[in-house]
Amino acid sequence: VQLVESGGGLVQPGGSLSLSCGGSGLTFDGYTMGWVRQAPGKEREWVSAITWSSDATAYADSVKGRFTISRDNAKKTVYLQMSSLKPDDTAVYYCAASLRWFARFRPTDFDYFGQGTQVTVSS
Repeated sequence: VQLVESGGGLVQPGGSLSLSCGGSGLTFDGYTMGWVRQAPGKEREWVSAITWSSDATAYADSVKGRFTISRDNAKKTVYLQMSSLKPDDTAVYYCAASLRWFARFRPTDFDYFGQGTQVTVSS
């Protein structure tokens, strides 16, 4: 299984950034897809998830209303659109795949992770 993230970078507070993650080696449309992040010196934190059919999404309270997750099963890609970014959003963002669905996830609920992409929010 390979999950490859792209789209990270440096953005000013209040700005927007879009992340993408392509999957291979797995039946992409059989998995819940999600995003997990890890800030320096902190534990991994679940950010968002979307069901295989896109009929449900879930967000951590810290990003609700600012981040939007979506997926394109034909392209085997999941996206995370981030807006109104804050310095506290600075972290390495990991794409993740799970065979399960929860209303709220923990990072350990995911079966596979990508290598991560750095997002830095700073002026």
